[in-house]
Amino acid sequence: MKGIICYYSGSGNTKLAVEFLSRQISSIEFDLFDIVKNKIPNFTKYDIAGFAAFTDFGGPSQIFYDFCNNIELQENKPAFVFNTFGLLSGGTLKKLKSLTKSKGFKVISGYSLHTPETYPPMRKKDMTFDDAPNQKEFDKFNEYITLLNKQIQEIKAGNSPTLESIKIGIFGYLMPSFSRKKAKKDFGIQNIKEDICIACGICQKACPYIAIEMAPKPIFNHEKCQGCWACYNHCPEKAIYTPKFKGEHQYPKPSSQLVERLKI
Repeated sequence: MKGIICYYSGSGNTKLAVEFLSRQISSIEFDLFDIVKNKIPNFTKYDIAGFAAFTDFGGPSQIFYDFCNNIELQENKPAFVFNTFGLLSGGTLKKLKSLTKSKGFKVISGYSLHTPETYPPMRKKDMTFDDAPNQKEFDKFNEYITLLNKQIQEIKAGNSPTLESIKIGIFGYLMPSFSRKKAKKDFGIQNIKEDICIACGICQKACPYIAIEMAPKPIFNHEKCQGCWACYNHCPEKAIYTPKFKGEHQYPKPSSQLVERLKI
């Protein structure tokens, strides 16, 4: 058997989590598929598919919608959905389930994992959650992995897997997914401190929307920009600034606590 996990990870939190999950599943080998760096995979090669994203303004990022829209219609291929979140998971799992079901996948389970907050405005308010997941949250994550492993074993045996209800919670039903216009408005118009920018190109590589051109220093296409903060968070010189943020409260990579928690 072979599986695939299609993921989008802006800071590395989601990537780290799906790497941990894939290592803990003993009944199948997973290919990990970065949807930003790769084209649409050939799902016929796989027995199960996973879809993983982080919560971005109450739901999956726009790039995940674009990715799913380009997937060919499947015939009830088993799938699971997964997301990481900082402050609130919102309706991310619900949206992921809806997106994948619309493409003919049979969603058998899903899980939301609390991880450090990556959104600078929240980090500015000391809502960092840099110690997440705590032990209780981590134990529940491992319980879900055990459940998923059992479901995969059922598929491997030629049986229909037991369908598990996806627990979204009250905020998942009530919290809306905010528009990208609001995201961009909150981000503001980003610019460059010319005196400290070293034209390294890291911001261009980090941008999933191809909204940055190096000439030789960054030029931002504000029509393409979705306000995801990737360029801001990853700038090593803190040269990117907005009207409200001058390089502070970045989250360029997974916290040391999260790396330690998910290294096994």
